[in-house]
Amino acid sequence: MKVFSGSSNPELVRMICRHLETEPGDVYLHAFPSGERYCQFKENIRGEHVFLVQSTSNPANDNLMELLVMCDAARRASAEKITVVIPYFGYSRQERKDKPRVPISAKLVMDMIGCAGVSRIVTLDLHASQIQGFTNLPVDQLTFKPALVNALKNEKVDCVVAPDIGAVKRAEEYANAFNVDLVVISKKRKNDSDVELQHFIGDVKGKNVLIVDDMTESGGTLVQAAKACKLQGASLVYCGITHGCFNKYALNNSTLNGALRNGNIDKIFVSNSVEFESNESLKDKLIIVDMSYWFATAIRNINNNESVTELFK
Repeated sequence: MKVFSGSSNPELVRMICRHLETEPGDVYLHAFPSGERYCQFKENIRGEHVFLVQSTSNPANDNLMELLVMCDAARRASAEKITVVIPYFGYSRQERKDKPRVPISAKLVMDMIGCAGVSRIVTLDLHASQIQGFTNLPVDQLTFKPALVNALKNEKVDCVVAPDIGAVKRAEEYANAFNVDLVVISKKRKNDSDVELQHFIGDVKGKNVLIVDDMTESGGTLVQAAKACKLQGASLVYCGITHGCFNKYALNNSTLNGALRNGNIDKIFVSNSVEFESNESLKDKLIIVDMSYWFATAIRNINNNESVTELFK
């Protein structure tokens, strides 16, 4: 097998390859002034099982197109199998038709990946698990849970909070892992960055709470949920987020930054599925949890035709 990196996650790929005791494959990637993407594999991959690692995070369209041209180049270079490893699967929030005359963009992305000649997809914590059914390709969905539970082993967690109704199933899994109670908050989204909390179900008074969600961009939902928990008497508030798709204001604006500084949020634990520019002043409160071991083990198991599910039991 050979592992190649796209432009979105080069450091994660280097860490994955260290676990696999190999080096990232040699591939030339280029963006023309027009924005068009170009790829050339600089080594022979004929008959190889090729793993292409690329998050379709910001800039989502550029990274997605780069992944597609990498797949096409690998297919035309006679790779035996092409497995795409997508730590963060972009467009996953557009997974249903909730309004008239709107697309189901997650299905469209799956169709494009399938047409590019891919054999298998590996990803991490999809926004909605049913996206796995949007393709006939085998999909292995890894989970942030074991890495986050391990990262929190020195912290006391008394209850797990779902910051919205859509996060209840994920939060329930974490509550079972910690053997603690589940608390649910319902919200109403005003726009892309502002939310309004409506109902608080459960007791957090005097407890250390863990708010879990699959992703955040502006941090608005986390801040509102953390404030609500503090108002209800929570002692400490931790946040566990799989994908830190922070926009350019999230770690520097008064909302999320202020919540970390004033103690409404005590710590945020986030995976390295998405590369983002960290704020040095928040290094003790923004904890990056490495997922390279889990990706490397999944890649090794797939290449050896071994179970990936067993990895998370």
